Amino acid sequence: MTFPGSPKLPKGAIVAVDSSTKRVVSTVTFQYNPETLTRNLQPQVASEKNGAKVEALRLEGAPVETIKLDVELDATDQLEQAEKNAIELGIYPQLSALETLIYPKSTQVISNMQQLERGMIEIVPMEAPMTLLVWGNKRVLPVRLNDFSITEEAYDVNLNPIRAKVSLSLRVLNYNDLPWGKPASKLFLAHHISKEFMAAIRYC
Repeated sequence: MTFPGSPKLPKGAIVAVDSSTKRVVSTVTFQYNPETLTRNLQPQVASEKNGAKVEALRLEGAPVETIKLDVELDATDQLEQAEKNAIELGIYPQLSALETLIYPKSTQVISNMQQLERGMIEIVPMEAPMTLLVWGNKRVLPVRLNDFSITEEAYDVNLNPIRAKVSLSLRVLNYNDLPWGKPASKLFLAHHISKEFMAAIRYC
C-alpha cells in the first residue's frame, strides 16, 4: 500500500499525509537512523464472560503497539555547505514539521472560532494529517504521536536551533482504531499480512 508522491527513503522518517487528498504534506527524514527502537506490544485478549475459560485464547484484534525512539536533528552539514534555509532558520523547519503533527490546521481553528462567535454550539473536532512511520521498506505504519520531548542543544548567532534531540513516543494505529477500508487501515492490514509471511520463513 503506497501513496502518490510517497518518498522512497533509505533512512527512517516521519511522513504526514493529507487524509483527503492522499498528498504528502511533510517529510522529516532522520539524518542519522537511531541505533535503538523500543517496541511494546500488548495483546488484546477477549474479556472473560461468565468464567468461560475458552475466552482466554481469543483475541479481539491486533495488539496495541507503542514505539519509542530518539531522533537527532543537526544542521551542521547544511551550514558548512552554506544552504540558505539552514543559515536563516537552522532546524526550525524540521522541528515545526514534527510539532504541527499534533496541531490542528490554523485555517480550521479560525473557521471553528468564527462559528462559535456566530453561536454554533457543536463544533466538529479537527482532523490531523495521517502520520506514517517509515522504517525501511518492510515497516511503513500509520501512527499517532502520543508525546515527544525536544532537547535543543546548540544555536546559531540568531538563536536558531541548529542541533536537537527529539524523543518520540508513537502509538501504532491498526484496523481496530481506523475506519475499515480507509488507506491507513489497509496499510496496517498489509503490514499484518507481511508479518505472517515473514513468520512462515524458516531458517536452516
